[in-house]
Amino acid sequence: MIDLYPAIDLRDGKVVRLLQGDYDQQTTYGDDPVAVARSFAEAGARWIHVVDLDAARSGSPVNRPVVAAIASAVAGTASVQTGGGVRTVGDAQSLADAGVARVVMGSAAVADPSLVEAASQVVPVAVGLDHRSGEVAVHGWTEGSGVQLADALGWFPTAAVFVITDIARDGMLGGPDIEGLADAGRATSIPVIASGGVSSLADIAALRGVPGVSVVITGKALYEGRFTVEQALAELSR
Repeated sequence: MIDLYPAIDLRDGKVVRLLQGDYDQQTTYGDDPVAVARSFAEAGARWIHVVDLDAARSGSPVNRPVVAAIASAVAGTASVQTGGGVRTVGDAQSLADAGVARVVMGSAAVADPSLVEAASQVVPVAVGLDHRSGEVAVHGWTEGSGVQLADALGWFPTAAVFVITDIARDGMLGGPDIEGLADAGRATSIPVIASGGVSSLADIAALRGVPGVSVVITGKALYEGRFTVEQALAELSR
């Protein structure tokens, strides 16, 4: 069965969403991320995906106490996967110490793939490959890397999973990149997490049949009331 990871994006300690990763196009959905995480866990989510947007852009882990509070609040019910500013083995260790079950490395992984192998000794690592038209973006999606997604999929043999986000679709509620995700799923034996564009239960159903995709991340659709965690989990279990 494909799993569902509800997403919590943190900025200044609040629950927000950015439009296509644009820090100037932010919607704030709440100021109590711990309560949001608890509600997701109570609805049946077994994992919660947390992104520190401040750290993704600046490298400063200002939201780490919030991440730790989320992990503590859902401990025993749900696991936390978190990314944003995870650039060193020390960052991975600090998050593991804070109760995080898996870290996401993006920019740092693309710059130095050996970091993933080193960090994997400390905590399971998801490699975040966020792309625009196939080019992996870095530094909070503010820059292109010159690296193609298809190539990067072969760089990280110790990755637990790949989190693949089509930036053009993120926060747009326009549907996921089914074809691109299927290509990625066929190109690697490492499980793929689909992120970006999920807008409806029909999108959830479509992702259920994509080879290699093991998890769906959704955020804005939940906050906008398009469907609930319970409804999405029911759709994925069909």
